[in-house]
Amino acid sequence: MKQTLILTGDINLMGVTNPKVPFAKVAKVMKKADVVFSNLECCFFESPENEPSQKEFKASVSGLLQREGFHAPSISVEALKIAGISAIGNANNVNYGDEVITNSNAIMDRHGIPHTGAGKNIKLALTPAFFDSKKVRFGMIQRTCVYWPNNHEAGVHNPGVAAIKVHTAYRPKIDHRAASRPGVEPEIITWTDPEYLADVVKQVKALKKKCGFAVASFHWGYDHQVYAYQIELAHAAIDAGADVVMGHGPHVPLAVATYKNKPIYFGMGSFSFNIGHRGHKHPDWVGLMGKVQIDGRKVTRASFQFVRHNNKNETILKSLKSEKAELENMRSVSEPLGTKIKTSGDDVVFLDRK
Repeated sequence: MKQTLILTGDINLMGVTNPKVPFAKVAKVMKKADVVFSNLECCFFESPENEPSQKEFKASVSGLLQREGFHAPSISVEALKIAGISAIGNANNVNYGDEVITNSNAIMDRHGIPHTGAGKNIKLALTPAFFDSKKVRFGMIQRTCVYWPNNHEAGVHNPGVAAIKVHTAYRPKIDHRAASRPGVEPEIITWTDPEYLADVVKQVKALKKKCGFAVASFHWGYDHQVYAYQIELAHAAIDAGADVVMGHGPHVPLAVATYKNKPIYFGMGSFSFNIGHRGHKHPDWVGLMGKVQIDGRKVTRASFQFVRHNNKNETILKSLKSEKAELENMRSVSEPLGTKIKTSGDDVVFLDRK
């Protein structure tokens, strides 16, 4: 039985008072898919000032800045239903605050939107989101490698996000430049904390036992590079049973790859993101709409189409003719990972097993 899964990157609905607007140009395409999974990078919460804007970097704790998150009007949750989104992941760096997380999850529950990645305790934050389609149960877990050290990670008794601890080290480069030039940049080494990595593997294995098709979603990354820990996590998730790995975080598309004939989207970029940090308009972003073709429970094709937004805050699908530079960029960053990219209409295909 053939099905289509659509994956999207960051959705931030701050300032959206008319939920019909953000996905007006793409809803028809999304609703043709059997399943749609997205990363929700905001919380549905009315601020005390009753303004749909975020408050961030407000308090200082032990010299570290504490963030309160991105707050979107409660009515904007309806945009997710209009777009036909089946489930969301909300483990990320802007889903912050006990009351905010609890309130936002309750609103999604009332609207029948499955969610995973944040909750009033770690058990609920780790609980997968499921969606049934054509006798196949699709499951999704989401965890974040990008989070704040101030009570952001969910615990046994406290709300928060499902996190993954990652370590960073800086190793001096020993080459001809370093031998003669002061200030040569170091090599950046990253790796997943072994205890957290084992927990992720355990979580994905448990997910796969409860569904026919498993998606592992991770909020991670910095800038345009794919770091070693991201590859480590993606491969571990697939080894544990994940059928697709969906990454997001830096607000720009990152490389795509395959592992054991399973697709990895290292960075989906933005999908609906009009207002960013400190209430400023987000720059002209580019993102990906991931398209995964499934036959039974096997991925037969994985591709993506570029998306941007217009001055009305509508997400729009882009033709490849208008995104030649972005296509070449995706080709150049993906080829070092062994990925061969081809085009089909406006789709960029990187896995095809038909």
